[in-house]
Amino acid sequence: MKLPDQFVRVRNKKNMSECRSECSTNCSCQAFAYADLNVGNATVPRCLVWTGSFVDAEMIIGGEDLYLKIVNFNSGASSGKSGRRKILLLVLSISAAASALACALAAWKFDEQIKGVFRRTKSEELVRDSNSIQEFLNNFSGANEVAKGEAADQAPQLPLINFESLVLATDNFSVSNKLGEGGFGIVYKGILQGGQEIAIKRLIRGSGQGLVEFKNEINLIARLQHRNLVKLLGYCIHGEEKLLAYEYMPNKSLDFFLFDPVQKAKLDWGKRFNVIKGIARALVYLHQDSRLRIVHRDLKVSNILLDKDMNPKISDFGMARIFGGNQNEANTKRVVGTYGYMSPEYAMQGLFSMKSDVYSFGVLLLEIVSGLQNSSFHLAPDFTHLLAYAWQLWNERNANDFIDPSSNTQSCYLDEALRSIHVGLLCVQDSPSDRPAMSSVVFMLENETAISRTPKKPIFTIQRNDPSVENLETYSLNNMTITTIEGR
Repeated sequence: MKLPDQFVRVRNKKNMSECRSECSTNCSCQAFAYADLNVGNATVPRCLVWTGSFVDAEMIIGGEDLYLKIVNFNSGASSGKSGRRKILLLVLSISAAASALACALAAWKFDEQIKGVFRRTKSEELVRDSNSIQEFLNNFSGANEVAKGEAADQAPQLPLINFESLVLATDNFSVSNKLGEGGFGIVYKGILQGGQEIAIKRLIRGSGQGLVEFKNEINLIARLQHRNLVKLLGYCIHGEEKLLAYEYMPNKSLDFFLFDPVQKAKLDWGKRFNVIKGIARALVYLHQDSRLRIVHRDLKVSNILLDKDMNPKISDFGMARIFGGNQNEANTKRVVGTYGYMSPEYAMQGLFSMKSDVYSFGVLLLEIVSGLQNSSFHLAPDFTHLLAYAWQLWNERNANDFIDPSSNTQSCYLDEALRSIHVGLLCVQDSPSDRPAMSSVVFMLENETAISRTPKKPIFTIQRNDPSVENLETYSLNNMTITTIEGR
C-alpha cells in the first residue's frame, strides 16, 4: 500500500525486529513499516512509525507493507468483557477493511501514462490540478507559438512523481539536505529508492509568481533536450504542495567556484573555456536549433550548474519566453532580471529578444575570464562596472591584465583568452543591432580566424543604487538573484 502521511522516522533500527520492538514498546504507536533502501552501493535501513491518524493511505500495486499494532488482551478476563472486546475487534476490522477498499478504489483512478515510481497520489486533487495546469499552458503566453508541426495545446509529457517518494528522498525535507532558498521556494538534494540523486525545488505555498515559474518550467524544459541544459525529471502536485525534480549537479553552480578566492583555483583556463563554449552552444540551441525559439531572460553565473565533469548546464527557465517563427522581440511592463546582467533596452524599455540573452552572455563571459563580479565591481575606482574596465584594458592593448591569475592561463592558450575578451565586448555593446548572434559567437570562439569587428565602448549598466529604478523586489535561489523592476 501507499504509506500514510505524518509518520515519524526512527533512527538506529537495523532490522525488522528492532523496528517492530520500537512500535510494540511505544504506547502511542499505531503501526510501523520497515524497508531496506538501496542508496548507491549501500543498503540503508528505514523504520517508520505512526502515532496518530492514518492520513492519505492508499492501496497500490507494488506498494509497501504497513504493520498495524493489535492489543494483546488478557486471556484471564471475564467472558463478558472478552465478548465485548471481540465484538470491538470485529467492528474495527470491518471498518479498516472498508477503509482499505475505499482507498484501493481511489488509488485505481491513476493516469495510465505514469509509470514505475512516478504515480499519481490523491487522484482527485491531481486530476483537478493537472487540468488547471493544462488550461494554463493552453493560454500561456507563447504557448500558441510553438514550432510548426507541434500542437499548441499539447502539454509536455512529464511524469508526476509520488509525493511520498520525495519525502523519503529528502529525509522529510531535512535541513541537512537543503541546497538553497529563495523567494519562490527551497531546493533540496534527494536520493530516490534506487539510489538516483536528484535536486528538488519545493515552491512556497501561495506564491503567485512561484506558480507562474512552476508552470513555465514544465511548459519549456520538458520540450528541450541539450547536453548543456539542465534536465527536468518530473513534477509533483500534492494538495497545495508543488515540486519540481531535476537532475542533480554535484559541483553546484559556477559562482561557487568563480567568486571564491580558494575554489576559483580549481577553474583553470581549459575548464573556463569549456564552460564558455558550452553555454554558447546551449544558447544557439535555444535561439534557433530547438523546436521552440526561446529567450532565457535570466542568464547569469549562478544559473550555470556544473556536473561531475565540470560541464556547464543552463538552469532556471522560470522567466523564459517562447518566440514565434517571425517574432524578433517582445516587450513587457514587468522587467525581471538580475543586477549587472540586464541589457539596456530590456532594463529601461522592457524590450527583450535573443540579443538580450547575448548581452547577458557577454557579461557572463567577461566574469569567467576575469574572475570578477560585475554587480559588485570595485577593483578600479575610475570604472563603475566591469564592462567599462574590460573595454579600457582591451582598447589600450592591456587585455592580459584582465585575465584572472587563478586561471593559470599558459602562453599557448593566451590567444583563446584574449579572443574571449574580444567576443565578450562585442556581446555587451549598448545597441542590440551591434551585438552578434549566438551562432556567430560560437564560430568566433571556436575558430582562429581574426575577428574584424571592433567593439564599441559599453556605456550602460544598471547598479543597485540606480536612480532610474523606482521599485525593486529581490529574490534569491541557490544564491541566485532575481530582481523585478517597475519603471517610473
